[in-house]
Amino acid sequence: MKGDDAQEFTAFVWETGTRLQRAALLLTGDHHLAEDLTQATYAKVFASWRRVRAADNQLAYARTVLLNTYLSHRRLRRSSERPTDLAQDDRGVAAPDSATRLDLLAALATLDPLDRAVVVLRYWDDRSVAEVAADLSLTETTVRSRARRALQRLRPLVSERTPS
Repeated sequence: MKGDDAQEFTAFVWETGTRLQRAALLLTGDHHLAEDLTQATYAKVFASWRRVRAADNQLAYARTVLLNTYLSHRRLRRSSERPTDLAQDDRGVAAPDSATRLDLLAALATLDPLDRAVVVLRYWDDRSVAEVAADLSLTETTVRSRARRALQRLRPLVSERTPS
């Protein structure tokens, strides 16, 4: 990017930063996520600054990028990350020890990717059958049967590795 382009982009950020930050905060409801979303938006706008500069309404273009970035982020599973240093999960159940976690991960690795996705989404992320079916473009019946078969394959692997 040439010096003039960089200066124009910098001026654009100064002019629109507060408005985009507020919009991001309203979308996410979290200050930290809003900052990340705003930063990702400006990175995308910067990468295509010549196209943005030529747009009739640069702010509208940036808002569209902000919304699309937010929607893409929401589709990703990482948007539901939680701190792992807590001793118990949300239901008050004690977190498994590290050896049990490694056993579970090893057992999950034996499943094919689609079955692993079904099990993780259904039981780890605690999503409904309908949500998993929509996420993976499967029917609800397929999700139920894949989950059942995957759990049948996992039970002997986990029970033989974990002490009774």
